[in-house]
Amino acid sequence: MHRDTRIVHDDIAVPEGFASLSRPTHRASTILSPNAEAFSRRREDFFHGYWYGLSGTPTHYALMGRLAELEGASHCMLAPSGLGAINLVNQAFLRAGDHVLVTDSAYGPTRSNLVALMGRYGIEAEFYDPGIGAGIAALLRPATRLVWLESPGSLTMEVQDLPAIAAAAHAHGALVAIDNTWATPVHCAALALGADFSVQALTKYIGGHADLLMGSVCVRDVALYEQLKLSADWLGNNVSPDDCSQVLKGLLTLGVRLERHERNALRVAQWLQQQPAVAEVLYPALPGSAGHALWQRDFTGSSGLLSIVLRTESWAQTCAFVDRLQCFAIGASWGGPQSLVGVYRNAGERAVPGRHAARPLVRLSIGLESADDLIDDLARALSVLAP
Repeated sequence: MHRDTRIVHDDIAVPEGFASLSRPTHRASTILSPNAEAFSRRREDFFHGYWYGLSGTPTHYALMGRLAELEGASHCMLAPSGLGAINLVNQAFLRAGDHVLVTDSAYGPTRSNLVALMGRYGIEAEFYDPGIGAGIAALLRPATRLVWLESPGSLTMEVQDLPAIAAAAHAHGALVAIDNTWATPVHCAALALGADFSVQALTKYIGGHADLLMGSVCVRDVALYEQLKLSADWLGNNVSPDDCSQVLKGLLTLGVRLERHERNALRVAQWLQQQPAVAEVLYPALPGSAGHALWQRDFTGSSGLLSIVLRTESWAQTCAFVDRLQCFAIGASWGGPQSLVGVYRNAGERAVPGRHAARPLVRLSIGLESADDLIDDLARALSVLAP
């Protein structure tokens, strides 16, 4: 065999018996078949096997299996981002003429996806008060196909009554999806509480290090999984096996990181509650806060994301407070080791009038630093608001 041929053909046998605590990363576009007949039938095991890189590698299946186990699901699908996971659900299950109910606390890109993108295809999105609970039954129409929740809302932190909403939606024949990123499956068993789809932005706590983008959708119903898998194939959705390996590593420390995030956030929230310059702390794990009773009932813990409303109504003063922070970097994401801050002219785009309308809001992602340092930093920044 010519040297040039030997260079491109890899048939070297390696010793057996290798074992490691870390999973190998399998990269592939082409998946080989053992013979011509197997190649011609390669898609027959489409839902659970390998046929091309888009179908996944052992690295993808390892991550999907781990996530499904954590969520109490039968299957998991991966997407290029949290929004990609939300879009996958919408693309897979919504059709022209369908009506979808969306919590008014949903994060901005979710709203845009449903209104601007899905609206192009004749799908109507209607926003509802996140505190509606079983009252959502009054909004369900014959064409209602899907109900979206986000609990807590990732900006205004409303906790939704998932069991009540799911019961009403299922009685009507509608599906229920929830963005469960704030709590992760560690702190909220969304599928057990009634959701058909539990969506995670793995970019946040599960990836955990602010260095990748990925999303997941977990389900218990095999038929739902198969429709998601088909739609992902049609859309060309796939994620990098290298990023899957990073998320698998993130999972190893998820529990201990969440403990620190929660402990730090509760200390910071309790301190902020005592500050004269702070009008309101939005954090459902805080006793006495809005949604605390539902949080106690449905969650086993909390994460590090909270929001505050300052007493000032001045946008300039709010920005001055944010700009003075040193331990908090200004950024839109959350869930990584470093603390972040975001500032919003009002408490999010809202369709339903409520207590969060038209107020400047500051969102804090409490990281893994010393809580004492974070509190000292916030104290220095709040001093710009002193009379």
